[in-house]
Amino acid sequence: MNVTVKAFADVRKLLGRELVISIPEGETVRYLLQILGNTYAGFLPRILEHDGQLRRYVSILENGRNIRSLNDLDTRLAEGDVIAIFPPLAGG
Repeated sequence: MNVTVKAFADVRKLLGRELVISIPEGETVRYLLQILGNTYAGFLPRILEHDGQLRRYVSILENGRNIRSLNDLDTRLAEGDVIAIFPPLAGG
């Protein structure tokens, strides 16, 4: 199945603005992040803590809903889902 990933801020420099990833049916956000991490060096350390949990200030949305209010990294994905990744932003 195909899932669209939209990247923002400094993650966009690694992944590009938008890409379509093909993953097996019924996989999770965690699986998708691992695929991205295997493909794009430096991606996972920006998104995940050393223990594999989502960094506190990173937001990932599945079709506009924050995965923290769903099943977090174990949120199941479906054909056509849109995943938006927002890393922490700094500025003043």
